[in-house]
Amino acid sequence: MFCVNCGTTLSENQNFCRNCGHAVKHAASSPASTPVPSAAPPLPAQAAPAAGGRCVWCGADVDGSQSACPRCGAALNMKVRSAQSGWTQMPARKDMSKLQIGNSSCQIEGVYVPVADMNLAAGDSVYFTHHVLLWKDPQVNVTTMPLRGGWKRLFGGLPLIMTQAAGPGHIAFSKDDPGELIPVTLQPGRSIDVREHMLLTATSNVAYDFFQTNIWFETGSGNDKETHYPLGYFMDRFTSPDSPGLLLLHAGGNVFTRQLAPGQTILVKPTALVFKDPTVGMQLHFEHPALVFTPWRSWSNRYLWLRLTGPGRVAIQSVFDRIEGESRNIIRWSSATATRW
Repeated sequence: MFCVNCGTTLSENQNFCRNCGHAVKHAASSPASTPVPSAAPPLPAQAAPAAGGRCVWCGADVDGSQSACPRCGAALNMKVRSAQSGWTQMPARKDMSKLQIGNSSCQIEGVYVPVADMNLAAGDSVYFTHHVLLWKDPQVNVTTMPLRGGWKRLFGGLPLIMTQAAGPGHIAFSKDDPGELIPVTLQPGRSIDVREHMLLTATSNVAYDFFQTNIWFETGSGNDKETHYPLGYFMDRFTSPDSPGLLLLHAGGNVFTRQLAPGQTILVKPTALVFKDPTVGMQLHFEHPALVFTPWRSWSNRYLWLRLTGPGRVAIQSVFDRIEGESRNIIRWSSATATRW
């Protein structure tokens, strides 16, 4: 027989489930000639697929015959899971999930190091940085897409050109790094700010721009000074001006999102940020723990954070890099708040 709460196989002499602790209800004794059939294992608890509704992640129209959203790949029969702290985990896309992008499609292949395998229809195109290209059909036409602000991009460590691919044919992209592949849909007139080097590919109807983060601090003394940019010198901004567009981002580990109310703030590691709404403000924040012996107080005794202020949505990744220069003597910094414990 099986536990009616979690489906674990049970023996006849058990009074409680060894997996979830649920009390076991034994059937009443019956004559030996009439065996008591064991109960079938229960199905996992699920929310019914949306019927004539919208995907809770991207707003696409869906119907009851679909098990996954055709636009972003989110499972429609899974409940949205949120922590008490307010963070919601991005829905994992199953291996071989298929997204529909106009007349084109994208299949997400693999889980540990996911691949975006795109089948571009004639007249459809995407753009990307050249190092994420995994393979393509010979007939897919690949050209360069020059970008404005070449010297600024060179100074900020961004690529000077984007690569563009036009259908018909298959082309695949991979970040060559473990993590999550995140489809982000943009409705007409909407924008999103993405930390640099997160982009995998985007449909060509999505406009690309960048802006200075103005998040920096300076370390050193005398003539030996260095300026550090925890978010990077620039941040990417993607906008869908006229028609719905799609971004494919790659982040390390797991990705979590949170909706900040107007004036609500949260502190995150700068290198954990994946994307944010343009309405979300940001600045540095320093925390200085108090020490028992004040003569031991040091400039290195602090924590460096990124303060995000709503309204708007933010997303973070669970794998992040150490901030360069964080433990050095900081002498100047951009707009920041501070707290001393």
